[in-house]
Amino acid sequence: MSRLIKDYVIISLKGMSMGAADVVPGVSGGTIAFISGIYEELLTSISSFNFGLINLLKREGVKAVWKQVNGSFLLALFLGIFISIISLAKLIESLLENHPILIWSFFFGLVLASIIYVGKQITKWNFISVSLMVLCAVIAYYITTLNPMVGENSSSGFLFLSGMIAICAMILPGISGSFILVLLGAYKPVLNAVNNKDILSIGVFMVGAVIGLLSFSRILKWLFASYKNYTLAGLTGFIIGSLNKIWPWKDTLTWRLNSQGVKVPLKQMSISPSAYEGESQLIMAVVLALIGFVVIILLEKLASYKN
Repeated sequence: MSRLIKDYVIISLKGMSMGAADVVPGVSGGTIAFISGIYEELLTSISSFNFGLINLLKREGVKAVWKQVNGSFLLALFLGIFISIISLAKLIESLLENHPILIWSFFFGLVLASIIYVGKQITKWNFISVSLMVLCAVIAYYITTLNPMVGENSSSGFLFLSGMIAICAMILPGISGSFILVLLGAYKPVLNAVNNKDILSIGVFMVGAVIGLLSFSRILKWLFASYKNYTLAGLTGFIIGSLNKIWPWKDTLTWRLNSQGVKVPLKQMSISPSAYEGESQLIMAVVLALIGFVVIILLEKLASYKN
């Protein structure tokens, strides 16, 4: 595929959007990849990494390997993701702490529009596809109700396994890799490692993520190639079920002390804005949700126009 410099700049911007989403516990970078039109190319590129590349390297050199794995695309995308995570981690953490309703409202609108976008890709609905959508929605909803682990483990082995597990969610639309890290009790250690530039911890986590990514991408690529409609139906269900996690108004049922001794929510339940204790910020929340919704619609229109 022939691309110009401006195309790779756009890919990096999409990567930055994915990185920003992956920092938020409840929003999937895979969802952003899907609605921005790069999801299947991402799966194909990642799954092209195999031992056969060694023989290709010996026969034809680095240039052939780079072309085989779609290296320019992956470099531009992951550069954007890396820049976004490094630069936005503290900002998003601060916004979630100080303006949670407004930030969650924006992402709620964004993910709600994503459901419509992904669902429109399904060319044929039948009993199996509807059943898959409902089942995946129930599974995703159940995941959002699980209690996070209280302890925060920062050992290398734990970070490695966390990377393997979380990356599968990060490339699966609807399931948030960051939320999986929260459930595992690994979100704070990973975020601290990023903010403190802890190269060793980041490296261990990334190695686990790479191994998980190479494995899981092959499964997803096969599902898209063999059962695309059913796969899309399942992904639509995952995104629907994830809406519970990013609903802006929550009632905190239990609390915990984090590693800094600060009291933070442990288990929360979605409630209506009228039942929320404190300022519901309903009007501004609706405005931001509409902005998030419109952003996805505009992205879809832009992609259609480009095609």
